[in-house]
Amino acid sequence: METDRTTHHAYTMNPGIPYALLAALLFGASTPFAKLMIGQIEPVLLAALLYLGSGIGLSVWLMVRRLLRRAGGAGASLTAADLPWLAGAVFAGGIVGPVLLMTGLRYVSGASASLLLNMEGVFTALLAWFVFREHFDRRIFIGMIMIICAGALLTGGSAFGQSIDVSWGALCVVAACLCWAIDNNLTRKVSASDAVQIAAVKGLAAGAVNLSFALAWLGLPFPAPVEFAAAGVIGFSGYGLSLVLFVLALRHLGTARTGAYFSTAPFAGALIAMLMLGERPEPTFWMAAALMVIGIWLHLTETHNHMHTHTRLSHTHAHSHDAHHQHAHDFTWDGTEPHTHPHEHEPLVHSHPHFPDIHHRHPH
Repeated sequence: METDRTTHHAYTMNPGIPYALLAALLFGASTPFAKLMIGQIEPVLLAALLYLGSGIGLSVWLMVRRLLRRAGGAGASLTAADLPWLAGAVFAGGIVGPVLLMTGLRYVSGASASLLLNMEGVFTALLAWFVFREHFDRRIFIGMIMIICAGALLTGGSAFGQSIDVSWGALCVVAACLCWAIDNNLTRKVSASDAVQIAAVKGLAAGAVNLSFALAWLGLPFPAPVEFAAAGVIGFSGYGLSLVLFVLALRHLGTARTGAYFSTAPFAGALIAMLMLGERPEPTFWMAAALMVIGIWLHLTETHNHMHTHTRLSHTHAHSHDAHHQHAHDFTWDGTEPHTHPHEHEPLVHSHPHFPDIHHRHPH
C-alpha cells in the first residue's frame, strides 16, 4: 500500500464551497419571488410549475450540450442502481417538500420563511450524521445548535408581529425542510453522476406528478401563459440551476457540510424580501439572524486533517488527474480535463485537509 504525504491547498479551496454558496443564493432568492405568486396560483399548482420549469429548462440544457458534444466532463449517466435513491429523493424533495413550502408561504412573511429554510441544513446534517454515518466534530455540532436555536426563535416567536396562531405556516416550512433533508441525503448517493441529468429528472418527475394532481384531482384551472412562464423562470433558476450546483457541492463536500453552506440561502431571501416586499423585521428576527451567522461561521472555519486510508475503489465520475486520480488509461486520451470514464483507485494512505467527499467516506 502506497503512502503519499503530499499536502494539498488550503481547506477553503475546495470547489464545493462556491458551488454550495451559489446554490444557496439562487434558492434563497427564489422564495420571495415565489411568495409574490401565491395569491395568483394555488400552492400545489405553483410547486408543480416551479419544478416543471426546472425540468424543462435543464432538459433543454442537456439537449444543447449533447449537440455541442460537451458532455464528456459533465459526469457519468445515471444507472439502474441509482434509480431507487433518486426516486426517494424525488418523492420527498420534489413532490412533498415544495407543496409544504408553498402552503407555509401563505401564512408567514417572506423573510421569516427564508430564515426558517435554515432548518433544512440542520435536518440534513442530523440525518447525515446519525443515519448515514457521516463524520462530524464538536465545532460542526455547536454550529448546528446555533442554527437550531435561531429556527426555534422564528417558529415560536413573532419576528414580524405575527401571533402564534398562524405558526402552522412556519411548521409547514419546517416540514418542507425535513423533506428536503431526506432528499439531500438520498441524492448524495448518486452525486457522482451527471448533476444536470439528476436535476432534470427530479424536476420533470416532481413537476409532472404535482401538475397531474393539481389539475386532475384538485380540479384547479391551468394558469395563464404569463403566470406559467414566470413560475417556470423562477423554478429554473431557484430549483434547477440551484440543484445542479447543490449536487456538485455534495460530490465535493459531503451532505452535512453542503447543508451547512447552503444555510446561507435564507439570508439572500430575507434581504430580497425586505427590499422587494417592504417587510420590516422586529428584534427577534435580528436575534435569530445573529445566531445563524455564528452557526454558519463555525462551519465555514472548520478544518479536518488527519492520516487516512483510501481502500481500493472503482467508480465513474467526471475528474481531473489530481492526487487522488493517478491512474493509467486503456484508451487514447487527448489530455482534456475533466473527463469521465470508469477508473480504479489503488489503496492509498496519506494526510491532507479534506471533506467527506466521494473519495473520503472513511471511518474515524
